[in-house]
Amino acid sequence: MYRASSKIGSESELMKRFQLSRHTIRKAIDDLVYEGWIYKKQGAGSFCADRSLSKLNEKTSTNKNIAVIMTYFNDYIFPTIIRGAESYLSSYGYNVSVFSTNNDLEQERRCLEKVISQKFDGLIVEPTKSAFPNPNISSYLNIERLGIPYVMVHAYYEELAPFHIVLNDELGGYIQTKHLIDCNHRNIIGFFKNDDVQGMNRMKGFIKAHREKGLSLHPSHIITYTTETKKEYPLQELRKKLMGSNRPTAIVCYNDELVILLLDVIRELKLKVPDNISIVGYDNSMLSVASEVKVTTIHHPQDAMGYAAGEAIHHLIEHKHEPKSESFDSVVFEPELVIRKSTKSL
Repeated sequence: MYRASSKIGSESELMKRFQLSRHTIRKAIDDLVYEGWIYKKQGAGSFCADRSLSKLNEKTSTNKNIAVIMTYFNDYIFPTIIRGAESYLSSYGYNVSVFSTNNDLEQERRCLEKVISQKFDGLIVEPTKSAFPNPNISSYLNIERLGIPYVMVHAYYEELAPFHIVLNDELGGYIQTKHLIDCNHRNIIGFFKNDDVQGMNRMKGFIKAHREKGLSLHPSHIITYTTETKKEYPLQELRKKLMGSNRPTAIVCYNDELVILLLDVIRELKLKVPDNISIVGYDNSMLSVASEVKVTTIHHPQDAMGYAAGEAIHHLIEHKHEPKSESFDSVVFEPELVIRKSTKSL
């Protein structure tokens, strides 16, 4: 008897135990992986999948169940994306189960194994650390082999070429930066999260806006950070910049959440927004109007993105046995700047 997530024996051990050939053992393992009983982890071996809800799923097989996997689901913009998807799917009788990876690749793998073992009808997923090569590609390929359609939101793994619903983040980063340049700022620093592809694309837009205006960009004006360092490293770097001799006049932020953190440093140093420094956020979240500083930011179509994801997964499920429709393609939303009180012209 194997417990969920426990490692099964190696091929050699299983050959010896059951007195079978390597070919037979390998074929048996592949069949069990395909059926969702076992999953493989590269370099570590094969493991028993979580089948604790398999009997329940068999009894309720007439229901339509969608898994939604997000990096986070209890804060920031993610509840709105989830509500958008649920508002569409509930009208068609789907049950929605929400999982969170906390932007951790191992947790993403566990979530994907639940999708396989519990035999969901479809999957809406926000990729985890999408800027990096993904070690869970085999799980996604197993999901495809099982005929479970999936839609990626907010970002996507290019190697899988999936149906995806995203915001044009490169253009968003460009618009953030161009707004500050148009306000006569030339000494602009940018903070970008570099383990998600959204951050890398926004950084591309930041660089593009400078180049388009013929402005030189010093490497030290781009500050990158990760999921693990997001609450400390940007604050340390901003403090150094603001206490230095060449103090920046404006800041481009990866998102509104970072703006709120950086405002603490600005207050600590007795500076004011926008009198001493301008700042631009991203996502137009509730945080952009939560403090005394009403933040100029890029609007994120959170509800519309979720609704579009629900519509897309419904379409893919209903037509999964048909050739791909040329008229049904991935969705790219265009960013818009929301101007408030955190920026001013020099």
